[in-house]
Amino acid sequence: MIPLQDINPRRNPPVVTWLLILANILVFLYELSLPEKAREAFFHTWGFVPARFFDDYFSVLVGEPSWQKYATLFTHMFIHGGWLHLIGNLWTLWIFGDNVEDRMGPLRYLIFYFTCGLAAVFMHSLVYAGSVVPVVGASGAISGVLGAYFLMFPLARILVLVPIIFVPLFFEVPAFLYLGLWFLMQFYNGLFSLVLPDSFSGVAWFAHLGGFAFGLVAFKIFCRRRCRYHPDEYFLFGSFFDIDKGR
Repeated sequence: MIPLQDINPRRNPPVVTWLLILANILVFLYELSLPEKAREAFFHTWGFVPARFFDDYFSVLVGEPSWQKYATLFTHMFIHGGWLHLIGNLWTLWIFGDNVEDRMGPLRYLIFYFTCGLAAVFMHSLVYAGSVVPVVGASGAISGVLGAYFLMFPLARILVLVPIIFVPLFFEVPAFLYLGLWFLMQFYNGLFSLVLPDSFSGVAWFAHLGGFAFGLVAFKIFCRRRCRYHPDEYFLFGSFFDIDKGR
């Protein structure tokens, strides 16, 4: 299933989501301007490498300043390995990020986004503590946004494309179904990546799981107002949690 849009109105323009998308695009355009070897060095310098934090020998061998080591906790979220990687992440953020930002407010949402990214690489490091392969991409942070959306708007309608051979089929499904299936797919691939690492390499599945789980448990901390249940807002599907009073 490929998400095309969510049918979930917002009250305010998602300025932070737009700025995050723009920042990711600008960094990617810079990557494209680099020669191949310089681009690889860029990934290793500014991507998140677990061994930097969990292997003292590696840190001494590389000899990087400590500030750069900790900067990668954030810089890795703006680096992408290719067009599909970039478009997939930013398209997902475009669809789901605006409503989460609308409920949290710009500043809380920005802090939440980066904290989800930190939780994602922490989870990845628990599984691959000695890895020297750089983790890049916004997917860990975006997974946290998906986790928040899952509980904030479980009944919001998601328009999805299901390509069956050469026939495109379009469906509206509730967010909890789409995001629940998405989570199960990450979990399945994560488990099999441990059993068959060569077949499932290249994707930080456990970073996705860590970001999503953090979004689930921490989103209320970042809400502007107390969440409360209310009936279906959009007649068919709607928001399960409402942040604003007086509705």
